Amino acid sequence: MSSSVQLFRDQKYHELKGQCIQQRRLFEDPEFPASDESLFYQSAPPRKVEWKRPKDLCEDPHLFVNGISSHDLHQGTLGNCWFVAACSCLALRKTLWQQVIPDFNEQEWDPKNPEKYAGIFRFRFWCFGEWTEVVVDDLLPTMDGRLIYCHSNVKNEFWSALLEKAYAKLAGSYESLDGGSAADAIVDFTGAVAESIDLVQGKYGEIISEQMKLFEDLLKVHKRGGLISCSITASSGSTNEMETEMGLVIGHAYSVTAIRKLRLGERLMFSFKAEKLFMIRLRNPWGKREWNGAWSDNSEEWKKVSSSECKSLGLTLENDGEFWMTFEDWCKNFTDVDICRIVNTSYFSIHKTWEKKMMHGAWTKNSEPLLNRSGGCFDNKETFLQNPQYIFDVKKTEDKVLVSLQQEDRRKYKKEGKGDSIPIGFEIFKVEDNRSYRLHKLTVQERVATSLYINTRTVFLKRILKQGRYILIPTTYHPGIITKFILRLFTDVPSKLRELKADKPKMTCWSLLCGYPRRVTQIKIHSAEGLQKQDRSGGADPYVLIKCENQNMRSPVQHDTTSAIFDTQVIFYRKNIDSPIIVQVWNSNILCDQFLGQAVLAASPSDPREQQTLQLRGRGSREAAEVPGHITVKVFSSDDLVEL
Repeated sequence: MSSSVQLFRDQKYHELKGQCIQQRRLFEDPEFPASDESLFYQSAPPRKVEWKRPKDLCEDPHLFVNGISSHDLHQGTLGNCWFVAACSCLALRKTLWQQVIPDFNEQEWDPKNPEKYAGIFRFRFWCFGEWTEVVVDDLLPTMDGRLIYCHSNVKNEFWSALLEKAYAKLAGSYESLDGGSAADAIVDFTGAVAESIDLVQGKYGEIISEQMKLFEDLLKVHKRGGLISCSITASSGSTNEMETEMGLVIGHAYSVTAIRKLRLGERLMFSFKAEKLFMIRLRNPWGKREWNGAWSDNSEEWKKVSSSECKSLGLTLENDGEFWMTFEDWCKNFTDVDICRIVNTSYFSIHKTWEKKMMHGAWTKNSEPLLNRSGGCFDNKETFLQNPQYIFDVKKTEDKVLVSLQQEDRRKYKKEGKGDSIPIGFEIFKVEDNRSYRLHKLTVQERVATSLYINTRTVFLKRILKQGRYILIPTTYHPGIITKFILRLFTDVPSKLRELKADKPKMTCWSLLCGYPRRVTQIKIHSAEGLQKQDRSGGADPYVLIKCENQNMRSPVQHDTTSAIFDTQVIFYRKNIDSPIIVQVWNSNILCDQFLGQAVLAASPSDPREQQTLQLRGRGSREAAEVPGHITVKVFSSDDLVEL
């Protein structure tokens, strides 16, 4: 974790604690007081709430009793099963919860030195790209001497209730936590990258090959420290918190606590001729009500598994909310899964290391089109390119790219009736290899990826992209919406992700001496056909070289072919509009590359903008002798530097 931690409401834990100890008083948080405004903004609890300290609820309070476990948590009366499910996931990973609960030993009650206790705690959350420390007092909401919200199954353990209070403070009130996403909470706990998968739409319950791919993906995520939760979306005829025939609760977040390939006992192996079953273990945040189908706690199937295997699985035959099921049954019974990847960026790891770039941005409104940055989705043809634009490079022949777009958390706006997430998404275009100014018109660029457009806090996409330069355009679905976002990009090698802010080359003092561009030209070299054979096998290793004034752009080499597909794009800002653009085809050789022919382009605005096939010629003017081969190109030119 970064050493730079932001302080929420500028509250300094050690300073506040020191003052309380010195004055021999317990901390009372003025920023999140023990009053109704911290409880709710709209729906008051059914009865009067009393705020009590742990010492008033039990004799021997502790932050942790016998360590931290996913079994510690129970939900209470608030509809935040998603938060409790996220806490259950967090409890599985010591390195992660120690980030959220820093210096937990120092925060723990010390019966030997009660004078050091000041009723103050601190927690850290990953808020919009930065670790933020939140300070709370230990006054907790109760009715009849019992905690009404998240609590432990051990009466004198308080880490979950205090963590929930800190999270509620961040959101504005406890009521702001009513309804949410486990993935969002996990991201706030860890800085993970969240991906949501619709199991129904992906037909994971029907297509076995897709099911197996998903199992291996989840197994890898789980083994590498990632956190996973799942739920069942209410369909027509069902409502949230209704229980299915199989004992599962609709509209309810479950945490995934284990994923295993189960070794089968001999009798099972003999009868089914199989060696392993794909299994998944889940936990209901209520701490009760479990799956009652195959492989449930008391099912016959477990009698066919050896006692040593049951022990290694940690099988407990209690109604504790935790249960196993086959992965196939899981795919058929659940509708949504949230996968939170802890993306490895450490250079000292045996696992794959990713290069990470993160950018803070905003959709802002302006009546001037060149200054507007809230143009809406791709369907808004007139304004789409008025969104923020980010450029990055894929240096390898192919690279897997992970993209996460996250809008600011809107829970804090719930009391104003604006707490719902805005539908967001993004587009990725393959652009000219030398583009360094904003894109104003889609001509030769290739649309290579589109995310989902959905009203969730985070939108995620995985893609394999070919070598080249790309522009990523994050958007709201509707134009004219104002909000902030963070964009995270993970690649195998550095991507040089950066925002494009300038619309055209800057006018400087040097422009008066050296000249300023008068014309912009885009060229796409699609292919070259019928080239002269260069080796004994009858092939060639061609590439194209595009020359404009003092700039040269070169395509990657295409191997062993006389008919090559290049799909190379370039853009030039031209000072001397009478100087032609020359497109040359060369054959790559170890010792010396060979010239195969060229085409000379005037590239004026009046030239045809359709794709054209040109005869290759020798060096010299446009009328030089013909040589074998043709080149297929598209050319766009404009004297308006912000048209293209």
